[in-house]
Amino acid sequence: MKRPTTRRTILMAAGAAAVVATAGTAAAQSTDIRGEVTFKGDVAIPEGHLDIYLEDPAIKDKAQRRAAKTRVKSDGGSRTIGFSLPLTKSPTVSPTLQIVARLERADGWLVARGSAKVEAGSPVHVTLKTVMY
Repeated sequence: MKRPTTRRTILMAAGAAAVVATAGTAAAQSTDIRGEVTFKGDVAIPEGHLDIYLEDPAIKDKAQRRAAKTRVKSDGGSRTIGFSLPLTKSPTVSPTLQIVARLERADGWLVARGSAKVEAGSPVHVTLKTVMY
């Protein structure tokens, strides 16, 4: 014997379809910015800690200027270091949005710095340049 379709069954099926559609859309969108860091002159990146963060200089409030941050250790022998910057929220890509990379020694001294503009859907390439004191 076949059961008649109830209102509850239809609502459950519609809810399940909505959840699947939403999860599929969210999975299709990347929430990470990927890229690589190199040192000027195509030499090995010196040993230290590499702080990489997303920054929008157009934002006046310094606390809100940095949206995401990651830290990578450089062993002093790599010419290229890849990174993935996880985003907690999807920022709107403004023309001033950039990735900033800072290389610091273990004692906290800044060794090199570089930045690059963020373009939607493409990997970011940052070149570090030596800082002069």
